[in-house]
Parts: sequence; C-alpha cells; structure tokens
Amino acid sequence: MSELRHQFVEQLRADNHIRTAAVERAFRTVPRHVFAPDVAVEAAYANDIIPTRHAPDGRVISSVSAPWLQADMLEAARIRPGHRVLEIGSGGYNAALMAELVGPAGHVTTLDIDPAVSERAARFLTEAGYDRVRVVTADAEHLPAGVVPDGGFDAIVVTVDTWDLPWIGALAEGGRLIAPLRLHGYHWAIGFSKDEGTLHSDEPLIVCGFVAMQGDGAWQTNRRTVPGTGVHLSWEDGTPLPVDQLASALTSKPTVTRTHVTVGGQEPFDALTLYLAGALPGFCRLEVDSDGDNGVLNPPPRHWPGAAIVRGASLARLATERISDGDDGKGLYEFVVHGHGAQGHVAAQEMAKQVRHWQRNHRGARCPLITARPTADCAPAGTDHEPHVFAKKHTRMTVDWPIVPSSTDLLTNPGSCSAR
Repeated sequence: MSELRHQFVEQLRADNHIRTAAVERAFRTVPRHVFAPDVAVEAAYANDIIPTRHAPDGRVISSVSAPWLQADMLEAARIRPGHRVLEIGSGGYNAALMAELVGPAGHVTTLDIDPAVSERAARFLTEAGYDRVRVVTADAEHLPAGVVPDGGFDAIVVTVDTWDLPWIGALAEGGRLIAPLRLHGYHWAIGFSKDEGTLHSDEPLIVCGFVAMQGDGAWQTNRRTVPGTGVHLSWEDGTPLPVDQLASALTSKPTVTRTHVTVGGQEPFDALTLYLAGALPGFCRLEVDSDGDNGVLNPPPRHWPGAAIVRGASLARLATERISDGDDGKGLYEFVVHGHGAQGHVAAQEMAKQVRHWQRNHRGARCPLITARPTADCAPAGTDHEPHVFAKKHTRMTVDWPIVPSSTDLLTNPGSCSAR
C-alpha cells in the first residue's frame, strides 16, 4: 500500500498538482485507503473521486474528492504549522492532510451537516491516528458558537459546491479561503486572501465539481421550463424571466450569427461563458431533456447547460460549429450564436459582439480577479444590470477581467487563465 501511495504522489508531483515539500509530505504520510475501505486499494490511490454516500435518487452527496483537486486547493490554502483551519464538508482524508500541514501546534476543525458523514469521518480519522481533528455536525451556513477561534481561522477550505461565502467574518485578517464557487452555475475553485474585511482572489481559477451544499446555504437553480419543448432555463444569479412566451420561438428555424472566433476540440472555454454571464443581462443556462429533440436546438447541449440570453419572446444561445479537423485532428470549432424568435437575430448579434470583445480584449490574459465583499458593507443593489457583478445573499462579488497584454508583455508574463 505504501508503494501505491508513493506512486500516486509522484504522479501528482509530475502533473504539478503538488508543488511544495509540505503538501508532498502530507500526501505521502496520510493513508488514503483508510478513508475508503469499501473500494479496492488500487482504487483508493487512483486520481479520482470515491463516492461514499448517495441520495435516494442516486446522486452522490458525499465523497472523497479527487486527489489532484485536493492538492491544488491545499497548495492554494498555504497552510502552515500552527495554523487554525476549518474544513466545510467532511470526508476525513482532507482533514488528515491538513492536520499534517498544521502540525501538533495547530488545529483542524472539519464540519458537515450530515451526521452519517461526520460520524464516518470521525471514525476513520481515529483509525488513521488523527483523533486530534475536531469533527462538528452542523449547517455551515450558521457556524455554532465556540467553533470559531478568537481572531478567526487562518484558513477555511470548502469542499462542497457553494453559491455564496458566508464565512468572511470567521476568517482571520490575512487568512486564506479556498472554495468551489458557483457563478451562474459555473464551478470554479478559487483562492482568496482577506484584506480589510474583503476577499480578493489571487490564484488561477480551477474548473471543478463537488457535491452540492445542503441546508440553508443550498443553491437554488431558479429553473423554468419552456412549455412543450423539453427546454429548461436556469437563473442562479439574477432575476428569473418569464419563459412561456418562448415556446413558439423554439419551434421555428433559428438564425445563425457567426463570430469568427474559434476553439480547439480539447480546449476549454469556461472563461468565455463566465465572461458572458457577467456581461449580458438576462443571461441564463439552457439545457434540453436527454430524451427529447424538438429539431431546432441542433446540436443541443449534451454535457453541460449552454449559455443563453432571453429578450422578451426571443432567445439567443451560444453554440459551436465544426469547421475543420484542426492541427491535432481533434477538431477546430467556430463559436456561433443561434437566434430564436422574431428578435432572435438581434439578441444573437448582441451575444456575438460580446464573444468578439472577449476574444479581442481578454482571451489569453491573466485569470479574472474576483472580489467578495460582505453585503452589509455594500450599497443597496440597484435594479439595473451591473456588468460582472454577482449579488449573493451574504456577499457581492465583482469579477475584474484583465486586458490582453501587449506582445512585449507576453514575453515576460505569458500566463493565461485555463482549467488545470
């Protein structure tokens, strides 16, 4: 088993997920198989999630996270000996890794809303020799009295999808908060530092997926179904719009607006969809029933909900069209925008303009910077659309998009935002 563990660590190092000696030592020390006794040892040391609890409908509601993502998040957390750390979402293994990082002078608290999950984590932590980790059963939306130390935690690591960040007050000034944050349904693991009561991102955004937050902090999809079409629109951030009037628009042949912006078949474009979500009022996510095909949404989004905007009785949605095999043989695609309804072509032109703006000004630039301020510290939100501002329950988040550097700057700062 130790040989499998060391091979697994070597792979994480080779892929640049483990980048410091402290995180490497933690991964070499903690026996992951103890926290996953229901799978083969080989599976315990595979670079993948291990589901540990399912909802009645089969959804995974608790798991041991993928090691590559745990390593990336722990590196971003910058946990040091003596730190006081909070983990939101228990499994046991990640808390044990953090216990190695803080050492005997530090302290780790891991919290979960599900008693079965926290009891399992406590049992495995004891078996692995980490009974000094404090395990708490509670709703993370309301941290119990006595959990937050004087001065706040030095680091908070969230291991469930979260729509908001209600823990700014529990974080020490200068502390680190790492969370898989949902912005209009797009999931990004983001590293923040706290400065004068405000969170500022300073790490590359990592596209990821975790089990959903439960309890009072659970996100609401605000999902609406267009009658008779099998098409669903979701507004997680922003005000849901009426959709019944879109039924006729989605049964007629769409217009197609070309952007002349291309993407490789294996190239992620999550940054573009996040940009559109902030730039366009009425933005929503569009998905189609897997067993339905109205013959108009072609090709329909298959794996992830697509980007769309609603304009009255019309709609526009982002799609891709294969234009060649590409240099690698995996395809080269052009972004196109399909317009539905009488004014669909106008909405499509509006979206296409933003795609071109992103291409010209932001593609290839550094990752966007995200600032999260407590809602109590912000002026009341207006009714007009604020570009790249996401109003949450506890925070207001602003996304700042750096401009593509000049060719001279690219020689000295070639980094850009992409999924790891």
